[in-house]
Amino acid sequence: MDTAIARPELLLVADAVAREKNIEREEVLEAMEQAIQKAGRAKYGHEKDIRATIDRKTGDVRLSRWTEIVDTVENEETQMSAQVARKLFPEKSVGEHIVDPLPPIDFGRIAAQTAKQVIVQRVREYERKKQYDEFKDRVGEIINGVVKRTEYGNMMVEVGKAEALLRRDELIPRESFRNGDRVRAYIYDVREEPRGPQIFLSRTHPGFLAKLFAQEVPEIYDGIIEIKAVSRDPGSRAKMAVISRDSSIDPVGACVGMRGSRVQAVVQELQGEKIDIIPWSPQAATFVVNALAPAEVTKVVLDEEAGRVEVVVPDEQLSLAIGRRGQNVRLASQLTRWDIDILTEAEESERRQEEFRRRSGLFVEALDVDDVIAALLVTEGFNTVEELAYTPIEEVAAIEGFDESVAEELIRRAEGFLTQRDNELAEKRIALGVTDDVAAFEIFTPAMLVQLGEKGVKTLDDLADLAGDELVEIVGADHMDEETANDVIMAARAHWFEDEEPAAEAEVTEETSHD
Repeated sequence: MDTAIARPELLLVADAVAREKNIEREEVLEAMEQAIQKAGRAKYGHEKDIRATIDRKTGDVRLSRWTEIVDTVENEETQMSAQVARKLFPEKSVGEHIVDPLPPIDFGRIAAQTAKQVIVQRVREYERKKQYDEFKDRVGEIINGVVKRTEYGNMMVEVGKAEALLRRDELIPRESFRNGDRVRAYIYDVREEPRGPQIFLSRTHPGFLAKLFAQEVPEIYDGIIEIKAVSRDPGSRAKMAVISRDSSIDPVGACVGMRGSRVQAVVQELQGEKIDIIPWSPQAATFVVNALAPAEVTKVVLDEEAGRVEVVVPDEQLSLAIGRRGQNVRLASQLTRWDIDILTEAEESERRQEEFRRRSGLFVEALDVDDVIAALLVTEGFNTVEELAYTPIEEVAAIEGFDESVAEELIRRAEGFLTQRDNELAEKRIALGVTDDVAAFEIFTPAMLVQLGEKGVKTLDDLADLAGDELVEIVGADHMDEETANDVIMAARAHWFEDEEPAAEAEVTEETSHD
């Protein structure tokens, strides 16, 4: 018995919806099948596995009930035991389905309304999925749109058949758009959310400036010139670092263009934002100097571990290097990803002299020598008494004005000072109650042991209870990193597990004796 009902108008509706919504015809037909299926379950039972199919050529609608053959029945509405199935359908096996055709249903007003809601919902879901698939791979592109409406300063921009959000804080300061205005912006994020795909636009993102240059400069578009970094103070000033893969092409000149034509096109789009284009360099010091342009730099000192760089500029260049409200140095820091400290030559000289006086004073006090000898030691690069004590005699004797006897005496005094200092620290450590077990760790200097005692870390258990960052904070990051601190703490905890082993052995012995 053929239970199909011919509904050729369904195919016409599906074609019309597919054209109107710009989605696949198959997706519309699947939505219709789900709607008919829902109406069928409402009539024959929501627990049953009711399925509907629409013939893609004739529009015939077939409704059927599916029953799965299983070894153990858990749901009598959708399953049949293999034992019963063998009697009724000997050709069927476990895992297959028995398909019973059902008579076509006559859609009542409520059923038709429900079906319509299902179709509308599914079509909307397909539309959203299509929008998300279209825009998810366009992150990082510039897009043109029309301002549709403004809500609390945030603009909804129509981009094709989708809407994108351009928040107030993603607009360049002092610029405004009205409904119907065309706007060019950068897609920086696309998210799939329950209410549909959310497309986020920006005109302040560094990528917006980079993409604008890619549109204006063919060499960037072709990959001959690469933009390595961009930093922006939107609407005010920006810095862009570029490098050329062709030695015959000047990357800065190509980006500026004939009489500044290329850079001016970008500046105009960014509401007059001044743009410094600088050559990128793999050498950090050179890159920092370039980034601080137009200020001149006389000296650069890098601290790679801390990620900081100290820059010395002539006194008259200080305000230029820092920039208005610190803008120049801030943009240079963002561009190079180094923390930049700026000093004038006078400040640097004063600090160097103060450091020289401090080190000289240390040798005068520790070695009981005059200022001349102390100054000679500092000039030769000695920073601490320890360095002098562990330096071979012949190296010290080679210093101009010293001989072997002077070198021997200086090293002897340095060793004597260190011994006396360590004895005093050892006495202080004992007075603080720091145990010998803790002092046995070779990584701890006498000064570190005193620091531990002052912080209440006196026994192995105290040390074992610390976290790695706590130990580093006590002894100082200059003397120990967190990985080493964790190793020390684990070594301090070893005695905890040693105490557990005899107890475990005793339990085993006791169980054996009972047996």
